[in-house]
Amino acid sequence: MNDDATAVDLRRPPAAPTAPAPAATGTQSSEPRAHMRLLHGMRRPSNWLQLVRFGVVGGTGFAVNLGVYALCVHAFGIDYHVSAVLAWFVAVTNNFLLNRHWTFDAGGGQVRFQAPRFFFVSLVAFGFSFIMLVLLVEVGGLAKVPAQAVAVAASMPLNFIGNKLWSFRGSAR
Repeated sequence: MNDDATAVDLRRPPAAPTAPAPAATGTQSSEPRAHMRLLHGMRRPSNWLQLVRFGVVGGTGFAVNLGVYALCVHAFGIDYHVSAVLAWFVAVTNNFLLNRHWTFDAGGGQVRFQAPRFFFVSLVAFGFSFIMLVLLVEVGGLAKVPAQAVAVAASMPLNFIGNKLWSFRGSAR
């Protein structure tokens, strides 16, 4: 699923050269604006298919995460903070393998570059979801498993953008 322009790729897409900006204004640039690159990428069906695949993998990871979390909290009586970390580790390993080979079709890339990037992006998203989890449980009074579900779902956009732009981008292959 390799493509030249992505929905959120901030690199300049291939285009015909543009004329330099007039010297009088000094504010115009020959570089396409980010919103134009975003619109260009949104017109590519492959980007939407990739987003759907990411959602399917995310759904699988979500189920794995909640299953491991609920098992740790309720069956083994492990503290919910520790359970969140264990559930994240199992789910992120599952998601890396599925995203690498199916979502981003990056199986030909070098895992030594992709894995650390993927885990870093996932760790940032986990930090966000962990803070949300604690706030939902301790401040909001929400039950632990539903709070985990909300927190993990809220971190999905961070994961997609980070992995699309960095973990599995073309130069990482």
